[in-house]
Amino acid sequence: MSKLFIYYSFSGNGDIVAETLKEKGFEIRKVVSKLKLRKNMFLQMMKGGFLASLGAKSKLLNYNNNVDGYDEIYIGAPIWNGRFACPVNTILSDTNLKDKKLTFVLYSGSGTAKHADKKISKMYPNARIIHLQQPKDKEGEVNKLYE
Repeated sequence: MSKLFIYYSFSGNGDIVAETLKEKGFEIRKVVSKLKLRKNMFLQMMKGGFLASLGAKSKLLNYNNNVDGYDEIYIGAPIWNGRFACPVNTILSDTNLKDKKLTFVLYSGSGTAKHADKKISKMYPNARIIHLQQPKDKEGEVNKLYE
C-alpha cells in the first residue's frame, strides 16, 4: 500500500511529523505558499489567523495535486485561529481526495482545532484526525501518530 504525507509547515512542526512518517515509508510532499508572512510572531498570528478565519486559500509554488496511486493519504496542517492554515485550504480544494483513506494531522499550540475538526467531519466523514500540540517542542508528541 502506497502512503503519502502532504503538508504545510510554517514553524517546523510539520517537518517533524514528515521526518517521522518518512521513516515509516511515507512519500513526503511539502507545499510552499507564495504568501510570505512576517517574521514577527504577533504579526504572523494576526494576519495568518485572520486569513484562516475567512477560509482563505494561498497560491502554492509548484504544487503537485496528483494523488493517483496512493491508497492512504495524511494531510498535515498547522492550525491558525482554530482553522486550517491557508495553504491547507488550497490543498483540500485542489486535490481529489475522494475514495482515499485519509488521516489529518493537525498541529497547534493548544493541541485542539474545533473549527477544523468540523470541516473535516463535514467534508470527509470517515477521515481520522490526530491532534498534536507543538511536536517540534514537545518530546514524544509524534507518538500520537501511532495510537
